[in-house]
Amino acid sequence: MGFSSFRVGVLIRIIIISLTTFLLVYLISFNEKYVSAVIVATALLIEISELFRFTTVTNKKITRFLESIRYSDFSTSFSHDNKLGKSFQELNRAFNNVADAFRNERAEKEEHLNYLNTVVQHVTTGLISFDGEGKVGLINSAAKRFLNIPQLRNISEILTVHVTLYKKLKQMRPGEKALIRVSSDLNLAVHATELKLRGHSYKLIALQNIHSELESKEVEAWQNLTRVLRHEIMNSITPIASLTGTLNEILAEDLKPYGADSFEISDESLSDLNEGLQTIENRSKGLIKFVDAYRDYTSIPKPKFGLIKIDELFEHICKLLNHEFKELKIDFKLNVMFDNLEITADRELIEMVLINLLKNAKEALKDREEPKIEMMARIDEEQRVLLEVKDNGPGIIQEALERIFIPFYTTKKSGSGIGLALSRQIMQLHNGTLSVKSEPDLYTIFTLRF
Repeated sequence: MGFSSFRVGVLIRIIIISLTTFLLVYLISFNEKYVSAVIVATALLIEISELFRFTTVTNKKITRFLESIRYSDFSTSFSHDNKLGKSFQELNRAFNNVADAFRNERAEKEEHLNYLNTVVQHVTTGLISFDGEGKVGLINSAAKRFLNIPQLRNISEILTVHVTLYKKLKQMRPGEKALIRVSSDLNLAVHATELKLRGHSYKLIALQNIHSELESKEVEAWQNLTRVLRHEIMNSITPIASLTGTLNEILAEDLKPYGADSFEISDESLSDLNEGLQTIENRSKGLIKFVDAYRDYTSIPKPKFGLIKIDELFEHICKLLNHEFKELKIDFKLNVMFDNLEITADRELIEMVLINLLKNAKEALKDREEPKIEMMARIDEEQRVLLEVKDNGPGIIQEALERIFIPFYTTKKSGSGIGLALSRQIMQLHNGTLSVKSEPDLYTIFTLRF
């Protein structure tokens, strides 16, 4: 309605200007009334000026409206000019409504931003974002507390606090995780993410102090280890102590003086003494073997990293174990899903892990119909190399799954219970993981993730 009235107003003014122009031409050309012509010409100029003002006021309002959007200045209001009549009432009202909507939207966004900023500042996880030059865009209170820095403008300022932490934050790739010990009571779990904002890339670092969790797990691990050590040692010491007491009783009762410097004992008692001493010797050897296994677990050599071709590694292991598998009629398969797949690792240590897993699988397949073992290499969705050992044995129950990596825990009648714990420790030295998944009576899969 407003714009329709505007068009009518423009049309009327054009008609008036046209009539005035015709009158001016008539006065000059036919009547030669120059004084009247001057008056009419003045009126014509006024009418043209009014038309110009009338038509440009809309553009001015639109320009002012767009500039208010450009500079986010929504304090401007568009009032009605009575000289223009009613034709601009709806235009002014529309401009004011849009400005009000923008004001409300900005106020709501500011509220959300303040809310988000409050949440970010109060979460217990430290957050730091910085660009490629190290300029910090965001740092919350938790991160300042972890770093013991009141303000951080550039990531390089962390050098004054912890050199290793600074280097790790600069080198971390998106999706990478790390564990950094900053002090005796500060162990930071660090996770990196990449963000893009207005064409610029930012790295977002999340810091979480897991010192208490590590302490809790450390205490739990020591408790488990102590429990197993106590169990194994008591299994050896108890019969030794009992037999020693029995042998003392035999000597006290059956050993009789014979002459001045000699003693005699019955054949039956002598046989009991021999049997008891033999048992003590066997239990002592078992205890020594257990201590040796513990020593092996706590003294793994530092890995010597080198490039390993997976297909060559698998072929070598196959040559070592294929004869045993054929004798037991085990269907043994190798599967490398990608050509030229390689890892950087210590070849001897990784061979040790894989051989241990394959021998465990072989033992699990005793008395199993159609026994199968598959050793496979593939890449997961995060482009990490996975080596897997799968068997179709009886599987592992859930209770045992939670404990099989505890040192000296074993479900087998014979065995030290050190193999899987040792294998996991080797993988940890490679910054990798060893995990297991099992379905009873279906399959068991051990996965080495690099």
